[in-house]
Amino acid sequence: MKIQFNKVLTRSLLTIALTGIVGTATAAATMEVYKSPTCGCCANWVDIMRDNGFTVNIHDVGNDEARAEAGISTELGSCHTALVNGYAIEGHVPVEDIKRLLKERPRAVGLSAPGMPHGSPGMETGRVDSYNVLLIRKPGDKRSAAEIYNQYGPDKLQQTNKTSENSNTTDSVLRLK
Repeated sequence: MKIQFNKVLTRSLLTIALTGIVGTATAAATMEVYKSPTCGCCANWVDIMRDNGFTVNIHDVGNDEARAEAGISTELGSCHTALVNGYAIEGHVPVEDIKRLLKERPRAVGLSAPGMPHGSPGMETGRVDSYNVLLIRKPGDKRSAAEIYNQYGPDKLQQTNKTSENSNTTDSVLRLK
């Protein structure tokens, strides 16, 4: 009985420790954010990322070059581009979607919340628009080729779409020089 209890205790402690390590690895990730020095909504989004455990380095140089290097088309563009753990995050993507991306590690360029949707993180203006967070599979993908990763809006509960179990989930496709 004592041996069985010790096994259960050891397994439980190991599970707790490993869960903590995985959670910490995601939350402790460092983000490089490229934005305009005068954009208040971008600064608000950065604050949300920091409040959720990310280390954020800000580059106030605009994001056109970073977006292009990451392989995100202008059609999927927004006001800031973040690079984290081999993925690009374009625009006001909610932190829950970023953490999910970093946990699942799909083969992709990253995520985009195209434009600047009202009600998205950093864009809390009192108005809430419906918007999609898109998974960008290949560099240069247009909106029609991107997959809906999550949906938000006043008429929708948060809907999480699971990536296909058959998809290659080994690595990002983002390759910066």
